[in-house]
Amino acid sequence: MQLIGPVAAIVLSLVGPAMAETRVALVIGNSDYQSIAVLENPRNDALDISVALEGLGFDVTLAIDATRHRFSGLIDSFGTRAQTADVVLLYYAGHGFQVDGGNYLVPTDARIASAADLTDQTLRLDVLLRAMERSEGVKLVFLDACRNNPFGAVEDARVGTGLARVGTEANFLFSYATQPDNVAYDGTGRNSFFTEAVLHHIYTPGQDIAQTMIGVRRDVLAATGGKQIPWENSSLTRRFQFNTSPPTISEESMLYQIAVDEGDSDLLNLYVERYPAGAHAEEALAFLDTGTRTRAIDARDGEDRAQRLWELARRSRMRPLLELYVERYPDAPDRDEALRLLANLPRPEDATPGKICERLATHPRDATAENRGVPFSRLQQNALAAIQACSAAAARQPELPHYTALLARATAATGDLERAVVLYSDAAERGDLRAMVSLAQLTERGTAVVQDPARALALYERAAAGGSHDAMINLAITLLEGQGGTERGIALLRRASEEGSAKATFNLGVLAQDGIGERPEAALKYFERAARDGEAEGYRAAAILLDEGRGTQRDPARAAVMLLRGAAEDRGDVLRQLTQASDQWSRGTIRAVQGLLKEAGYYTAALDGLPGANFTAALEKWRNGGFNAVVLN
Repeated sequence: MQLIGPVAAIVLSLVGPAMAETRVALVIGNSDYQSIAVLENPRNDALDISVALEGLGFDVTLAIDATRHRFSGLIDSFGTRAQTADVVLLYYAGHGFQVDGGNYLVPTDARIASAADLTDQTLRLDVLLRAMERSEGVKLVFLDACRNNPFGAVEDARVGTGLARVGTEANFLFSYATQPDNVAYDGTGRNSFFTEAVLHHIYTPGQDIAQTMIGVRRDVLAATGGKQIPWENSSLTRRFQFNTSPPTISEESMLYQIAVDEGDSDLLNLYVERYPAGAHAEEALAFLDTGTRTRAIDARDGEDRAQRLWELARRSRMRPLLELYVERYPDAPDRDEALRLLANLPRPEDATPGKICERLATHPRDATAENRGVPFSRLQQNALAAIQACSAAAARQPELPHYTALLARATAATGDLERAVVLYSDAAERGDLRAMVSLAQLTERGTAVVQDPARALALYERAAAGGSHDAMINLAITLLEGQGGTERGIALLRRASEEGSAKATFNLGVLAQDGIGERPEAALKYFERAARDGEAEGYRAAAILLDEGRGTQRDPARAAVMLLRGAAEDRGDVLRQLTQASDQWSRGTIRAVQGLLKEAGYYTAALDGLPGANFTAALEKWRNGGFNAVVLN
């Protein structure tokens, strides 16, 4: 196995979260300020978060455009409800600032005429925190309020930038839209960058909140080119999951399997549109080209079909899936929630230039839960539309150089590399991480710019310092392939891994196999974690170690689970290996795979550990719909 450069549990009972705990939430969205700058998104952020939380078992109090009087009533009732709750959550979107290290939220009727009004006309966050402290359970605070002092002429040296770090008693988690003492952006679509990321990760089944927030941070960093990085401060003493359902395969593989299982060309086209470079893209196109209609299991009841479509639709927030669910299952128990989600989701024709630019020009390595990015060949087909949208977005939000970086990529797709370099240089100078990495790659190769390895290295260093996982991995590989850079190279990979880079985690596993950085027995945990975080190659790598007993005890049963997960998630490599090169695997592991496929109802021949037509057909059925058939632990 080789180091890989930066590029993208099957449990199958899709049920709602088990709500043994009492959950309460206060969600506030202040947009329509009377005396200071109006904010477009907080109202939408609060509405959308409230729907999501209610779907996850929270008893939600929603307040839109809360005045000082309304805040007073909310605090009293919130404190009373918190007393008997196991989980208490506060979500605030709107203006907020710090004075003397204390954080203040701004009611919509606040009138600030003097420095004294800064605290008299606003609400100190501590008041809400004291209300939450009445609960002995988990307390979660989300603050999408880290904007600059909005009060114009009122200047006070005590007023800091953004919000201050908060420290309090145990069992609190504070999640800020951006780092303490920094500012956040209001977003270019319906929601802020932060809230949009939360909405796309909050439904992920079986995911601990720490991992949820890593996903949120990764998405916001990518969407803003590193200009905004969410941050949290936790004193939680126990685990918490928003969605306590068992883990499932990725949204991507789930959409593909549902589309093939249903034999639905519209869903297959949706898959190709959303995942143009996806692991199943070639297969989806083949199904569309041949008109094949196939189902993995023909006798699945309607309730089960409705449930799995619903789980994917609300988790992915894909409008076509929600519309299909509402149309196909008019009597489904979750139909009302689906209609509420639909009412809040923008229609394609309402997309802003920023959203169109992101959809057409985002680099695949800047993929988010909402936007998977497009390969360069796909961008070339839509380059002119992308240039138009990105030019408009860059003009509308000049404070976000990421749209200039996307404009540069679209310009490069037309072949005008000299103009692209000018745009990349501008965006890089203003702090965009993707622009720095792209410019470094061009400079490293001497493409449309003077070849300058030292300058390229400096750009990678700057981008890595700003949080770019691409830059960290590129630097690490350069150091590891050179002389004397092993320690720093591994440190860079570890940082990227801790921040959610599955590629970096996989590379740490490759190195550990050879005893570099850690002992060989550590490789398995890295491969398993890489697979969990989205690097499907991790499944096969973990299976090899378990099959051979390399750095761990031989475990055919566990290897079989990894292989079947990989067969569902990867680009078809595991299926080809098991059917065309089965001699590379022990008969015990093949027999264990056969056993799981038999349990799923796909394999009917002898459990003999040998390949054959029945085994191949069973694996193909598994890849095209097996997630709903058997539990893999």
